[in-house]
Amino acid sequence: MRSCVVLLMLVAVQPVSAQQPPVVTADDYAHAERFLGYNTTPLVFGIGVRPTWLANGRFWYRIAIPQGFEYVLVDPAKRTRGRVFDHAALAAALSRAADTTFDAFHLPFTQFDLAADGKSIAFDIAARHWTCDLPPTRCTGAPRKEPPRNAVFSPDSTRAAFIRDNNLWVREIASGQETQLSTDGAKDFGYATDNAGWIRSDRPVVLWSPDSKKIATFQQDERGVGQMYLVQSRVGHPVLEQWNYPLPGDTLITTIQRVVIDLTGPRVVRLQVPADQHRSTICDHVLCGGRWADVEWSPDGSRLVFVSTSRDHKKEQLRSADAATGVVRDVFAESTATQFESGFGRVNWHALFATHDLIWFSERDNWGQLYLYDLETGRLKNRITSGPWTVLQVLRVDEPTRTIWFTAAGKEPGDPYFRHLYSVRLDGTRLTPLTPEDADHDVTLSPDGRWFVDSYSRPDVPPVTLLRDAAGRTLLTLERADISRLQAAGWKPPIPITVKARDGKTDLYGLLYRPTHFDSTMKYPIVNHDYPGPQTGSVGGRSFSAARGDAQALAELGFIVVEIDAMGTPLRSKSFHDAYYGNMGDNGIPDQIAGMRELARRYPWIDLDRAGIYGHSGGGYSSADAILRYPDFFKVAVSEAGNHDQREYEDDWGERYHGLLVRSPDGTTSYDDQANQNLAKNLRGKLLIAFGTADNNVPPYNSLLLVDELIKANKDFDLLALPNRRHGFGNEPYMIRRRWDYFVRNLLGAEPPAYELHPPVAR
Repeated sequence: MRSCVVLLMLVAVQPVSAQQPPVVTADDYAHAERFLGYNTTPLVFGIGVRPTWLANGRFWYRIAIPQGFEYVLVDPAKRTRGRVFDHAALAAALSRAADTTFDAFHLPFTQFDLAADGKSIAFDIAARHWTCDLPPTRCTGAPRKEPPRNAVFSPDSTRAAFIRDNNLWVREIASGQETQLSTDGAKDFGYATDNAGWIRSDRPVVLWSPDSKKIATFQQDERGVGQMYLVQSRVGHPVLEQWNYPLPGDTLITTIQRVVIDLTGPRVVRLQVPADQHRSTICDHVLCGGRWADVEWSPDGSRLVFVSTSRDHKKEQLRSADAATGVVRDVFAESTATQFESGFGRVNWHALFATHDLIWFSERDNWGQLYLYDLETGRLKNRITSGPWTVLQVLRVDEPTRTIWFTAAGKEPGDPYFRHLYSVRLDGTRLTPLTPEDADHDVTLSPDGRWFVDSYSRPDVPPVTLLRDAAGRTLLTLERADISRLQAAGWKPPIPITVKARDGKTDLYGLLYRPTHFDSTMKYPIVNHDYPGPQTGSVGGRSFSAARGDAQALAELGFIVVEIDAMGTPLRSKSFHDAYYGNMGDNGIPDQIAGMRELARRYPWIDLDRAGIYGHSGGGYSSADAILRYPDFFKVAVSEAGNHDQREYEDDWGERYHGLLVRSPDGTTSYDDQANQNLAKNLRGKLLIAFGTADNNVPPYNSLLLVDELIKANKDFDLLALPNRRHGFGNEPYMIRRRWDYFVRNLLGAEPPAYELHPPVAR
């Protein structure tokens, strides 16, 4: 049986005056550790519904219950909810067949296929593929057939595209026969190459046509592009990693030459258009969210519509290509003074081939809204949405009824980051709110658009999950989260806060964390957990979570911890998002300081003379920037994996948000002011710089540039190099503990205890 995780409510350290140095013990650290996610998440049930839709309109999901996990089957038409199968019977049948013992609510799989007739399920366990009858009486296993690695399946699942020797190939799934589709691929000039510099894989970047007869892809030109180097440590000779990694200001950066491959032949059709920049309208790669962005096929596979993005992200050109001839026609273009994006986390433009329409997302009036264009002429037909709020994601377009379902933020009163679902007609009429509750709504639509699952919650309110129809009517309550064990263990939610930005007018939103043993008569140091954007903010999502990183755990050691979404972060107006465009060294820190000062005026238990800051990646950049640019305010900073100079980070990031690099005759550049190493002489407080020596996202040289200048300036600082770590080391137990130690020692004034975090061992 699975053991129950309990939060022991120890008497944790209280901040005291300078005349009485506090004592922080191993018990205090153990108490704080119990507020980390691996201890709090197991105390929450009925949260995280992720439906798997079936062909007949039903769906199933896996959910945590006190005994473990159950699998639930929902029939929207009948408005029924029940277990997919008898868990105990299935565990018994599988145990007999596998000659082992499985627990009914800890079954050894998380995904399965339910037969269309509902009489069996199939799933994989390790190297075997199992099929079990329903009701469960018998299970049979067979050697698992491994799917092609790093391949993309066709819509009809009969073929899989993959890369071999820089060329694109296809494999017939049934027979295993392989066919080479391209022949002129070469090193640094390969087909379907997945390499953005900061992320890379062997999986091809392709888009199959709906009829599975054609593939849209590109030949990626990286010839002459600058190299990145990393060295992994080991006993004996180290291992050198080397790959193409363009940087801002490089003369040669990655480009793509678009092609369509007709599998009959096969035949490669080159689109008659100049090579495009390796850019997209939504992320700093052409592959966004696992999908090749800004490319759409017509239903019959005869046309390909795509968007070309300029190197600086200031111009978008929508184009239409004849898949048979490669002839390309320019349809529509939009330019912006800063940087263009087509939505938030999802590309929002869509071609409607049957009616020759184009749905287009634009922030031209300072708010992200939808517009309807003529797909043939590029003429604006009408606005679809309007107002001082932001469309986030277009989730579904129903062409017969000319209706769009989309999420948006800021339209309803309250927190402007809460997501809501709406529907609207393409002519802009019948704008209908579908999720009325004052909360953040995480919605999943059924493939046919008849239903959607809506989990709504707030950072301080656990979720309720409903089944609703396309008009927003509630059909069935699926789950009500149970956090009683979490609350019984002493957990308390973060406090939503609103403060003013640097201008004294703009509202900023965030979260404040206090120790669960909070004493309003005490004075607490304040620590800012920061992520400056521009692609996200410090708080992250507004849905409920039992733990948000280690913010609450750190607070338990005697701190007030705050997260504030400063100007320069997304999901609001364009002017808000572009607040420090071209000046990335700003990092929103003036807003963080203004917000912290307001909180200190509001709450006398905040000691603003003991202010710290920490963050990872972009937050590592901003936390170092904060203590170097504002040494009178921030006394302690922990900077992890920071991109301290955008000239040392992948080209698309800096060139999108800071602009193209411009060199002046005197040798200075437009990037000088954003580089943290140029501020090294300002250090007066305590700074811990941490980096992974094998970080292939933000290369370690970002940190070493800063370290070198701190040494030249004769500044004392602390350095933690984690051998062979990639970018995500911030959640490692050792890094968390060192982060806590740094604030306890240098902000709280106590000596940290000897302690080791103990996350559960994965089973």
